[in-house]
Amino acid sequence: MPDYRVRDLDLAPEGRKLISWAEAHMPVLMRIRKRFAKERPLEGLRIGCCLHVTKETAVLVRTLMAGGAEVALCGSNPLSTNDAVAAALVEDDVHVFAWRGLSRDEYYWCIEQVIEHGPRLVHDDGADLIATLHERHKEFLGQVVCGFEETTTGVIRLKAMEREGVLAFPIIAVNEARTKRMFDNRYGTGQSVMDGLVRATNVLLAGKTVVVCGYGWCGRGIAMRARGMGAHVVVCEVDPVKALEAVMDGYQVMPLSEAARVGDIFITATGCEKVIRREHMELMKDGAILANAGHFNVEIWLPDLDELAVRKERVRPCVEAYVLPDGRRLYLLGEGRLVNLVCADGHPPDVMDMSFANQALCAEYAVRHEGELEPRVYLVPEEVDMAVARLKLEALGVRIDELTPEQEAYLASWRLGT
Repeated sequence: MPDYRVRDLDLAPEGRKLISWAEAHMPVLMRIRKRFAKERPLEGLRIGCCLHVTKETAVLVRTLMAGGAEVALCGSNPLSTNDAVAAALVEDDVHVFAWRGLSRDEYYWCIEQVIEHGPRLVHDDGADLIATLHERHKEFLGQVVCGFEETTTGVIRLKAMEREGVLAFPIIAVNEARTKRMFDNRYGTGQSVMDGLVRATNVLLAGKTVVVCGYGWCGRGIAMRARGMGAHVVVCEVDPVKALEAVMDGYQVMPLSEAARVGDIFITATGCEKVIRREHMELMKDGAILANAGHFNVEIWLPDLDELAVRKERVRPCVEAYVLPDGRRLYLLGEGRLVNLVCADGHPPDVMDMSFANQALCAEYAVRHEGELEPRVYLVPEEVDMAVARLKLEALGVRIDELTPEQEAYLASWRLGT
């Protein structure tokens, strides 16, 4: 058995069933696994992963191992680990350090254990593993070939490290792949956030006013799915182009100070802190529901909510009521953490199939190009993005047209005009 720390190994049989379900719905990654098992492109490599420990992540980890890697895994959020999946992965010889309900100290202890395994590749979700490597374990930096970042929030942090000149190894921003952000961020987040919201509250969305803070790919997906379930959707933005896009998409756009008075449900998806603050909470109607879809629990500013409330109480498994001095109640979902993972199962495996296919193929690409990449943040290579799209279409049984040689020549030339 590998070294590990999980909740309960007796949960492994349940975890195996969950992983099998995910594998049946992730055909792209399974095709990659089949090739990896033959070619062994990651032979002998130690890989460190800080990812949500879900059934979909298990499919990625098993694929990396099929390619010859040894994997150490910790959770990228204190409340997103599926304990049954973690147990099953231990039986697969993965070094797992994750359980649901971690304290902050336990969370970083788990990251430290992954680092102690001396990874040469690092797969991150939010950049906590990479940041901890740079801040506390510089002795390991020289052996890291490349890192891979799954989220918008993490890419923002890593680009800041690049600007400050402290980034010690190359990063491939998996989040920026078109086959990731256009599908995982939009369709995956849109569906899973609604799933988490409804599971936690059983509230009727039809007729409610849902305020979506942030209109990036995640915000677009949330707004789209909320409208599809009959909600009136208001979008709050700071980027004028994104705000204009939301207007053209048919949503009402206004400052949060105005939306706070009319919203029934508030969902943050910005990657920034202090989005919903005291000044907004003081304006909200009795019974307003607050949910966060961003990576960290800083978008709904909890210190302000705690200061405003005279008491709080757990009213449902994932719902806390904050009672204000005037008797109004504001309901916080999932402790302000990722509502889709804390209150539900996260993204469907069908869409994580493409995201994690990018992770696997980028790992192969980085090994093949070891020593050629500088310590900066790179986009996913076009060849990888296109390969994932083609594999997904193939798995769906969809065929598309191809350019003729004459069309390729036309598109490559500037001489052919009117």
